Amino acid sequence: MSILDQTALNLSASLENGEVRAVDVMQATLDRIAAVNADINAIVSLRDGDALLAEARAADAAPRKGWLHGIPIAIKDLSNAKDLPTSMGSPLYDGVIAEKDDLIVARLRAAGALIIGKTNTPEFGLGSHTFNPVHGATRNPYDPGRSVGGSSGGAAAALAARMLTVADGSDMMGSLRNPAGWNNVYGMRPTWGTVPGEPAGDVYLHQLSTLGPMARCPADLAALLDTMTGVDTGQPHSKSPDPTLPSISAPLGVQRIGYLGDWGGAFPYESGVSQLTNDALEQMAGLGHKVSDIAAPFDADRMWESWITLRSFAVSGANHALYADPEQRKLLKPEAVWEIERGLSLSAMDVNHASMARSDWLRTVNALFEQVDVLVLPSAQCWPFEVDTVYPTEIAGVAMDTYHRWMQVVIPASLIGLPVVNIPAGFGENGLPGGLQLIGRHGSDAALLQLAQQWHQATDWPRARPMAV
Repeated sequence: MSILDQTALNLSASLENGEVRAVDVMQATLDRIAAVNADINAIVSLRDGDALLAEARAADAAPRKGWLHGIPIAIKDLSNAKDLPTSMGSPLYDGVIAEKDDLIVARLRAAGALIIGKTNTPEFGLGSHTFNPVHGATRNPYDPGRSVGGSSGGAAAALAARMLTVADGSDMMGSLRNPAGWNNVYGMRPTWGTVPGEPAGDVYLHQLSTLGPMARCPADLAALLDTMTGVDTGQPHSKSPDPTLPSISAPLGVQRIGYLGDWGGAFPYESGVSQLTNDALEQMAGLGHKVSDIAAPFDADRMWESWITLRSFAVSGANHALYADPEQRKLLKPEAVWEIERGLSLSAMDVNHASMARSDWLRTVNALFEQVDVLVLPSAQCWPFEVDTVYPTEIAGVAMDTYHRWMQVVIPASLIGLPVVNIPAGFGENGLPGGLQLIGRHGSDAALLQLAQQWHQATDWPRARPMAV
C-alpha cells in the first residue's frame, strides 16, 4: 500500500512511530498532484514545492502538535488560510491574499496539518457543480468528462484521486454530501452549530450552512470532525459535544432505518438512482438493521419555499454590497444575482413565514424520530452530469425551475440543521458512483458515524473500483 492509499489515522500512526517521515508524505503528495491534478483540477493555488518540503522537514524535527502532525491538507477555497489566495471562485477576489487563518483553518493547523493550497469550489459556493471563471472546472476522477458536484467538489475529487487523505468542506445545500456521493468518498454535515463558522458578520440569524469533514473512511471523518468541533465564544449557537472517534467502533445495535423514497413523487430520480438506493438498503438489512418505507411526512412545496426564502435571505445578506456596485455586479454569476435580488425583495414577514415552516418541519421530524433512528435519501437525484453543463434543467422528464431545484433531496436535513453522513453506495450501470444520506436527529452525529463505520467495514467502496485517472 502506498503512503497516500493509507487512511489518515493510519498515516498519523506511521508518522508518530517513525515508520514514515513527513517529508516523505509531502513528496508523495506533490508527486501525486503532479501526476493527476492537470486532469482533475481539484487542487488550486498550490504552494511552492520546495517551501512545502522545508515545512515537512521542520515538522519531522518538531514535537508532535496533534494527530494531523505532518499531514498535508488543502483548504476549501471559501475559507481563509494565511498567505494563500481566497478567490471563492470569483474574479472579484482573484489574487486576494488572506491575512490570517479562519477559525477552522487555525484548528487544523494547531493539530499539525500542513496547508499546501486550496481546493476548488463554485463561485461563492453557489451551485452543486464545481466550476468558476478563476480556476475552471474540476473533473470527476471516475470520468473526467463528468461533474464532481459541489460546492466541496475539489475536496471530494482530491480525496478520491489520492491527492489528500482528509479534507475540509462546507455544506449549505448538500455541499458535503453530493460531491462525496459522486466521488465515492464520505462526507458529513454535522449537527448545526457543532462546527463553528467564522465569527464575522451576523452570528444570530442564518442557520443553514455549516463546515464539516470529508474522508475515505468514517474513522477519519470522526477524527477530523473532533478537530473542527468546539465552542467559539463569538458564536452564540456553537456547541461542544463529546468526541465521536472514541465510540466509532462501539456496538451499535439494530437501527430502525426509514427510507423516504421519492417523497410521494416530489423528488424525480434519474434512472438507476432508486435501484442503487434499494440495493444499498438491502445490504443494510443484511447487516441486521430494520428497514422500512416512510410516506412523505411533510408538504414538499412548503419546505422548498421555506428553503429558497431563507437561502436567498442569507446569500443576499452576505453579498448585497457587491450587487450594489454596478461594476462589481457585472462580474457576479447569474445565479448569485438571482439569489441576491430575491433576498432584497423579501419582507420581514416573508422570512417569518419561512421560519415558521421550518419550525413545523422540525416538530414533524422529531415525532418521526420516535419511530425510526435514521432516515435515508439518495445523496443526489441524478448521476454526475457532463462537466460542461451548468446545471440540470430536467430530471426524468421533470423540468427544474431553478438552478438548484435538482438538489431538492438534500433540503429535509439542511433546512433544520440535522446531521447527515454521506456513505458511498456503489456504482450504477454507467460506471458512475452514487451515495446515500444517513440522516439523524439533532446531536446523533456519533451514532451516524458508528453506522457508517459498520457499513464501511462491510463494503469499503472507496477501494472497490478503479478510477479513470
